[in-house]
Amino acid sequence: MTEVRQITKDDAYDAVAPDDFPAMMNVDRYNARSTAFDKIISATHDHFWDPLDKKYIDYTEPFDIENEFILPEEFIIELRLPSFEKLTHKQKVRFANESARWMLSSILHGEQGALALSASLCHILRDPGAQEYAANQAREEARHVTGFAKYIEARWGKPLPVGKTLGDLLTDIVGAREVYKKIVGMQMLVEGLAMGAFATFYANSRDPLMVKLMQLVMTDEAFHHKFGKIWADRTIPKLSEEEQNIIEDWAASCFQTLLFNLVNPEQKQLLYKEFGIDWQTVTNEMIEAVTDEKRKEDMKDATNIFRVLIKTLLKAGIITDRTKAFYATYVDMDELKNEGERMVGDDIAEDGIRYLQKINFGANVDALKNVSVSAAE
Repeated sequence: MTEVRQITKDDAYDAVAPDDFPAMMNVDRYNARSTAFDKIISATHDHFWDPLDKKYIDYTEPFDIENEFILPEEFIIELRLPSFEKLTHKQKVRFANESARWMLSSILHGEQGALALSASLCHILRDPGAQEYAANQAREEARHVTGFAKYIEARWGKPLPVGKTLGDLLTDIVGAREVYKKIVGMQMLVEGLAMGAFATFYANSRDPLMVKLMQLVMTDEAFHHKFGKIWADRTIPKLSEEEQNIIEDWAASCFQTLLFNLVNPEQKQLLYKEFGIDWQTVTNEMIEAVTDEKRKEDMKDATNIFRVLIKTLLKAGIITDRTKAFYATYVDMDELKNEGERMVGDDIAEDGIRYLQKINFGANVDALKNVSVSAAE
């Protein structure tokens, strides 16, 4: 087996092989606990929610899925293409809502990947604080899997299969033995993509049940995102040029894969087939319809999912002049650089935490500290 190269610049991220459990029983390890994650861990009770308890979310809330768009019609780019002009209004609603099902199914598979990855970190991180954080995240990702599975069941019955592109990426990240690949791939890119997607759905969905689910999930994801930021703050400034390049290249590769999964019609060919439309025809029409300028204009929206993702990498120092041009295809990098540290999902998450505090602590909520996602670092 090829030797695993761990790029460890802080003891909090020191790792052992997944099967080296004896290292976890080293008596010197138990008291060598980093304080880096204590604020995130202690905030866990503030954003607790149970997807199976109706006082948090009620999956019996109705929605006319046959006649109403779950997401605005303009969000479904295919509906602007010639191949879809022949569809009746009702068929367009069905296609748009099936597209929403495809997106939510991808999110569900991503949440399952995040659950497995968090659990895998428990097997390799030596630091007890980092290990406890990972265990907490695994618990939270498990409720996301339940939450999205219940939503999809309520609206469509069952999720759609994972596409090969996303499935292969999640498998690679979960199975990676290198901590940096796990954290950059999942905690920064997939979680960053998720925060952008959730903020977009929260702001635009016409289904109140989806809106509530998105906010509840974001109360957790904002902290998961911070775990990746803590790693970046403690790691990126200490990298050699060679190590920086390795991490930048891994990030760019993951970004390209995620982008390919979302915008490449090949990944949705089973859906097009239901409507008698060839995916290659959709590809050709999409190439003609989507210009670079239109793509950049769309990216200016602060809730654009890839804009949020690129901002995450830029603020973490994972995008330098060496790779800046690659991302500049999609966003104005100088504009992003001048923005503040807060992410578009932070305000939504904090509102959600206050909602959860009222449910969880009732009259005692005023005695609690105000929880700030940005302060939990």
